[in-house]
Amino acid sequence: MPVTIPAAVIVSEAAPSPSIRFIVGQDPQGHWVAVDVHGLGGGIFRTRQHALHYAVDLTGHRPDAVAIATDRIELRI
Repeated sequence: MPVTIPAAVIVSEAAPSPSIRFIVGQDPQGHWVAVDVHGLGGGIFRTRQHALHYAVDLTGHRPDAVAIATDRIELRI
């Protein structure tokens, strides 16, 4: 069973870059999610491409602002 890791933990452990604003990955149920690292927003999407498109649009197309999670992440509402 996969472990769910909050997005902020992934950023602090894997990429301490302050430029990262969104983490894109799958939640425990397999849905694609985009999560703001500060907990200010996010969404659930049909595909990885849709989640990436959302995150990239909200970050002004900055290539260093979106990271892909290697573990399951969680969108907390």
